[in-house]
Amino acid sequence: MAGFTLLEVLASLVLLALLLIGVYSGLRTATHSVRSGTAAVERIDQIRSAQQFLQRELAQSMAQPISKNERGENIYFQGDAHEMRYVAPLPGYLGKLGPQLQSLKLVDDGHGDASLVFSLALLPPDGSPPKALGDPQVLLDHIRSGGFAYRGLDALGQKVPWSAAWPDGRLLPLLVRVQLQPQGNYAWPLIEVPLRVNPLASGAATGLQPLNAVSGGAR
Repeated sequence: MAGFTLLEVLASLVLLALLLIGVYSGLRTATHSVRSGTAAVERIDQIRSAQQFLQRELAQSMAQPISKNERGENIYFQGDAHEMRYVAPLPGYLGKLGPQLQSLKLVDDGHGDASLVFSLALLPPDGSPPKALGDPQVLLDHIRSGGFAYRGLDALGQKVPWSAAWPDGRLLPLLVRVQLQPQGNYAWPLIEVPLRVNPLASGAATGLQPLNAVSGGAR
């Protein structure tokens, strides 16, 4: 029985190598596609979760003091283009701790993007400074641009147009806008959240109930 020549063996090895390269390339492409798809789904879930969290927590803002100004008047809300502070309850077991000082801040990540960072602090009943609760949490990373804006009425009932800074912390804005642009082809819809003030949150006369009563005029 005649055997294979060296040339035939080499040709067979070359064909086998080409076949293995093709199989490997196909597997690599499929693996990359699966990873890219999984990363895209996770990113979309992260963006959707951040949107839902912001809408829920901002809508539950309460008229509870977070500090005082230089005249000793209560401050209920602080906000500028990159940070806002307010009091609201959290859902679930964290809500058992009572209303908490919440902070949302756009922080530079050191790589040209920003991260939306959320932090909590307990408000001691004796009026002492807030106490941080846990470590800050990143709600959304890789943000290319964006910021916060506010709209409402001032202490005289006059309209405050959209502004990158809320001018009077003695009052809560009627609307808070969150506008972000994540990296990549991911959409962030324009979020404008009406703040729902809990009248039981403060026994002081803050003028917040009248503001809510005419909130339609600030739109």
